[in-house]
Amino acid sequence: MAAAPDPRLIEGVSFATLRGACVAALAAADLDRKTAITDEACRRWFGRRIGLHAPQDPPLPTRPGRPDKPELVSPRTVSRRSVHTEAGRIALIHALAHIELNAIDLALDIVARFATEAVPRSFFDGWMTVALEESKHFKLLSRRLGALGSSYGALPAHDGLWQAVEATSHDLSARLAIVPLILEARGLDVTPSLLERLQTVGDADTAAILDIIYRDEKKHVAIGAKWFRFLCAREGRNPAVRFQALVRECFRGDVKAPFNDRARAEAGLTPTFYRALSPLSS
Repeated sequence: MAAAPDPRLIEGVSFATLRGACVAALAAADLDRKTAITDEACRRWFGRRIGLHAPQDPPLPTRPGRPDKPELVSPRTVSRRSVHTEAGRIALIHALAHIELNAIDLALDIVARFATEAVPRSFFDGWMTVALEESKHFKLLSRRLGALGSSYGALPAHDGLWQAVEATSHDLSARLAIVPLILEARGLDVTPSLLERLQTVGDADTAAILDIIYRDEKKHVAIGAKWFRFLCAREGRNPAVRFQALVRECFRGDVKAPFNDRARAEAGLTPTFYRALSPLSS
């Protein structure tokens, strides 16, 4: 569990319920405050010192709080991310930090948005674990940017990840299908080769951070797969068929090979889920 945050960063936040704390973290534009509220919400939730939700909880923000920077642009215009130059590695780390920041908010949103869903309490244990680990990832990458003379916000970034929230706000099964089982699973596919390239160019510090992220991402996909299967079993649905229908309905991009089948299977996401969705399988 993360250390207790600086009290000044959580000043004025009500921790009466987990849902209320998640809404406060989502709305926070100061990123130190966002991660501090997230970490403290986890401490109190796992310490069983707060309830799940209450009628007086504030409403969800339509968008997460963000600082003025980075500028949000089209994905086609972001900086190149070659590992062979320091500038390229900074661009890569910045892009990863942006992904992890969005991942914090995605985890907070699934807890706050679906707090009244009829699921076991352990569902929220899982997603607060995800939120805590995404917060850790963002802070590690931010510190790495600082060590390289840069900072989060110094480069443009894109806003594609938050579109997954808007597309799946109506349905918990859809959210689980798209966020952990498409977006996070993609990290299992691409991270090993990226780790290898960073090690080849001698950037052991960044590689060590990516190794942590990779191991945690496997857990996050497993949490998503567990609860997606739970919902399908409760509804009497075939999980692979249900997954494919939801992806076709709610996901705009392609489900691209190559796949890290071994890591996906270890997380409970077998090829029967995703192979039929890949353009290369048709």
